[in-house]
Amino acid sequence: METNSMITVAMETEDEVPEPGQLSNDSATCIVSVKGLKDNWQKWSSEHQEYQKNNPFSHDSRLSVLVPQRGQDDYGRPLQGSRTEQRGKDAHTHISREVQELCEVIKTIGEPRDIIVTGSRNTGKVTSVTFGKLFEHYVTVSNKLVGILLRARKQGLVEFEGEMLWQRKDDHVVITLVQ
Repeated sequence: METNSMITVAMETEDEVPEPGQLSNDSATCIVSVKGLKDNWQKWSSEHQEYQKNNPFSHDSRLSVLVPQRGQDDYGRPLQGSRTEQRGKDAHTHISREVQELCEVIKTIGEPRDIIVTGSRNTGKVTSVTFGKLFEHYVTVSNKLVGILLRARKQGLVEFEGEMLWQRKDDHVVITLVQ
């Protein structure tokens, strides 16, 4: 018994439907309607045109969505409910967790001191650690220590001198946990 892998395509119009006996029984049969193909293509084309109307990077001059202008609340933000907005929220949550973890590590390995923290209003007990000691300990936790430190400083959780910290060069820099 021989199998034939040839696919027979029967093209039909609305009125012409092939009889079952007209097609070979020993070949795999795939009936494709020209009208069905045309309808599928038209549906895709309509959806794509609608998408392009909302796409700010499209060359379509008939944009149906008002693009936010500078100074408006939603300028530079993804559309609400979009996957881009969800990815941004997930990234923010992840970074916030890493900042909290960094603060816990500083509390654990740092030394409590009675000082006035420069640049802030906090006085009393604070926890401090040198960058070298923190780097040696934190390298097993994450490879993004400097970026997390910069984010924590931006949030007002830690203080240290300098714009950027470099391994070995800035090992003596004191990092102070403010809160």
